[in-house]
Amino acid sequence: MAMEAMGLAQPTPPEATKFALPPGSGSGRKVVVLGAGIAGLVSTYELQRAGYDVTVLEARDRIGGRVWTIRGGDRIVQFGRAMQRAEFDDGLYLNAGAARIPATHRAILGYARRFGVKLEPFVNQNRSAGWDFAGKVHEERSMAFGIRGQIAELLAKAIDQHALDSVMPKAERDFFRGFLGFYGGLDEKGKFVNLGGSAGFATEGGAYGQSAKDLAPLSIKEILSGPAVGLPLIFDSIPDMQSSMLQPVGGMDRIADAIYQQVKARVRLSTPISAIRRTASGVRIEHASGMTEADYCICTLPLPILKRLPSDFSPAKKAAIAAAPGYQRSVKVAFESPRFWEEQDIYGGLAWTDRKNENVIYPSSDFGSPKGVLVGAYAAGWTNQDNPDAFSALSNDQQFRIVRDSIDALHPGKSALMSKPVTVRWGLTPYSEGVSPNYPGNPGNPNRPDYYPELYKAEGPIVFAGEHLSFQPAWQEGAALSAHAALELVQAMVADRAAA
Repeated sequence: MAMEAMGLAQPTPPEATKFALPPGSGSGRKVVVLGAGIAGLVSTYELQRAGYDVTVLEARDRIGGRVWTIRGGDRIVQFGRAMQRAEFDDGLYLNAGAARIPATHRAILGYARRFGVKLEPFVNQNRSAGWDFAGKVHEERSMAFGIRGQIAELLAKAIDQHALDSVMPKAERDFFRGFLGFYGGLDEKGKFVNLGGSAGFATEGGAYGQSAKDLAPLSIKEILSGPAVGLPLIFDSIPDMQSSMLQPVGGMDRIADAIYQQVKARVRLSTPISAIRRTASGVRIEHASGMTEADYCICTLPLPILKRLPSDFSPAKKAAIAAAPGYQRSVKVAFESPRFWEEQDIYGGLAWTDRKNENVIYPSSDFGSPKGVLVGAYAAGWTNQDNPDAFSALSNDQQFRIVRDSIDALHPGKSALMSKPVTVRWGLTPYSEGVSPNYPGNPGNPNRPDYYPELYKAEGPIVFAGEHLSFQPAWQEGAALSAHAALELVQAMVADRAAA
């Protein structure tokens, strides 16, 4: 996210929506795909279109990987924890993993369009939502526009005191000074007074003689109450978090399921593998029900799984996998509830807090309906990098209590309306064990260590895919784009064999 905030994220090329292997190029060739998440499903669909004979081995009893939508009746199995069963009413669901799609993620949205998956807006920010920091709750607008006003006031003072004379021509300075008043809500003396009410109203305008009264602006100290508030203040500036954001109607798994329906006969669920082996002419994948042999393999397994899996990988590949960092272990907690937040003008969006639950996500669909699923915790290191592990270590009841306390701070007395809680700890989720690798920084190659190229290098007939092998980490887009890259490697190998 720091990389994205610095403008280093890579946009998806427009041609990603038109990806296709040469028709008929796979005739007579077998490919085994490991994993039926987005990378595996995209790989399988494109291989099938090109005429390959594909088999998919998926350890779980479901497809989608970290695209996991939980509905009433679904089981939640976690290492070392009691099994939970969701009890949401019909039509309600929790997107336990992937939750939103930027409009610039052309590859995954291209598959949604191809298969007729309906999309709707995901409200990624809401100026009416509350921010709970240092024990005080303020509306997002008071915080976001408050810091803008305070910065504008400081710049206006700098201009008025001639501190910028040497770096700005007078005409430019005069124009900028006038703009700051409009931009920051400053009075004629350059003081931030919330002119126009961007940072909130003490009294809203009404009928007849009821004029609006601006809310007194927050001070810099009140806004910047601690380091936890830093990311929320720039959240909507991060390229992948800017509007428009989208979600499939009915649950994030709709795209994965739409691809799955095209390749369903090729997917073998509940088939965890025990080894990846090379043969004289291809690969052999070992699993409890036997083995699957093929000419090529596309491995989309997460790095924590690959670290423990016996394989015939080269020493360099094994060293790179062993050196890979641990995965980010985020946690989501959700409750079913009457939509009390809509009574406070909150229709979608996020609330932020320096409590361990970090982030609250209000549902962005079915506005005005009786109930919704409120994500009361999304602990992902947004406000404190230690929160995911600390929150995950708590018991279910402790997590639920923290969420209820947080909701009562934001919406006094309303937590009593919430019921049917569930928690998903991604670090304890079998066959995932986290969300995305925490790659360390590396000068000259932002966000990627020296061993990163080895991770996506082909191992003979074995190629690799997954969001961890992309510069769109933790997104479905990264999974789809890495699948495209892996498919191009397979196609090049096929062409080389044909020419030999």
